[in-house]
Amino acid sequence: MTRERAPLGDEVVRLEHVYKIFGPRPRGRAFELVKAGVGKKEVQAQTGHVVGLHDVNFSVRQGEIFVVMGLSGSGKSTAIRTVNKLHDITHGHVWVDGIDVQSLNGPSLQAFRREKMGMVFQHFALFPHRNVIDNTGYGLKVQKVPKADRDRAAMRALSLVGLESYATNAVDELSGGMQQRIGLARALASDPDILLMDEAFSALDPLIRRQMQDEMMEIQNELQKTILFITHDLNEALRIGDRVCIMKDGAVVQIGTPEEILTRPATGYVAEFVQDVDQGRVIQAHEVMTQASPVTVGSSLQDAVNVMHGRTGAFVVDADGRPTGLILAADGIRAAADGSTDLEGCIRTDFETTTSATTLNNLYRESGTGQPIAVLDDAGALVGRIDPGDILKEMGRVEHLIDGFEREVFM
Repeated sequence: MTRERAPLGDEVVRLEHVYKIFGPRPRGRAFELVKAGVGKKEVQAQTGHVVGLHDVNFSVRQGEIFVVMGLSGSGKSTAIRTVNKLHDITHGHVWVDGIDVQSLNGPSLQAFRREKMGMVFQHFALFPHRNVIDNTGYGLKVQKVPKADRDRAAMRALSLVGLESYATNAVDELSGGMQQRIGLARALASDPDILLMDEAFSALDPLIRRQMQDEMMEIQNELQKTILFITHDLNEALRIGDRVCIMKDGAVVQIGTPEEILTRPATGYVAEFVQDVDQGRVIQAHEVMTQASPVTVGSSLQDAVNVMHGRTGAFVVDADGRPTGLILAADGIRAAADGSTDLEGCIRTDFETTTSATTLNNLYRESGTGQPIAVLDDAGALVGRIDPGDILKEMGRVEHLIDGFEREVFM
């Protein structure tokens, strides 16, 4: 399943200089120590307070899957729970559509949660005494939506997750993956602007987990919700996220696209994470492609040989920039040495093509030909080329990124 990355809308969520300290006096000495740059462990040792968030800043745009990733204690779940005020903050601001969330209380906070967002937890939190459709429509029942209307909304949500035929089943008759689908359907039933998903797939077996990721990306391709997704799994983060925010000890370490996180880690901590990632599933063709330098139809054979400059070959393009063939350096040099000036006689038409968004693991077969691959835009015009060696070079570069950080840290 490939995530279709549609153009994103305006900013929806913004955290500004957010601190969260757990303890009886969060705005006292512990806060002063954190602001002075004292680390999380030392603050706890000196004050008994736990630093949950340390000057966290990020924004999320409409239609974006924004993944907050980190190990246990990194602050990722704390951050997401400030967005619907499940956690009060010690300092800073949390904005959702221009609303200062942390200023809300009582009925206004309840209305905000009902109308603006749905939440999907790691544990299914289903009611065992209610059937599938009643679990799915429960949030609407709380909002006092008439039963006929909430059943219609619940059935629409169940159809999105492929469970409409199980509407009248008891939830304990369904597998764990199906129960998690019910949790997702319940969040979708009220048609919220924002989905908060806290380790939503972590309790599932690996195969079911990947299926749920596929399911969510299919739904997102259709609905274009704004999703804040929490995970401790970098592979999951890089697979589904438009952008990924990596946290450590309550602070943001790096924010970037999956490609930026993998190919340009900001710290040794991030580089250690990406060492174990299958780079071919994340790095896209545009990351490794080079200038195409084609020749046009009607050029001479010598023109083509000159353009190659030691490369394996050159593409031949028509007046609209669309590739019509490929001339390999060996073929061109051999023909020129025989005294030929005919470019057409050296052109091959059995060349490979791809798009700039194709991941490298989908290009391994094509690269096995040893010939350059043409990278095309939506109109079929040539925008770049990939030589098989470029793929291997990039994969090797990413695998050894941590070496530079180790030298920097330990020398």
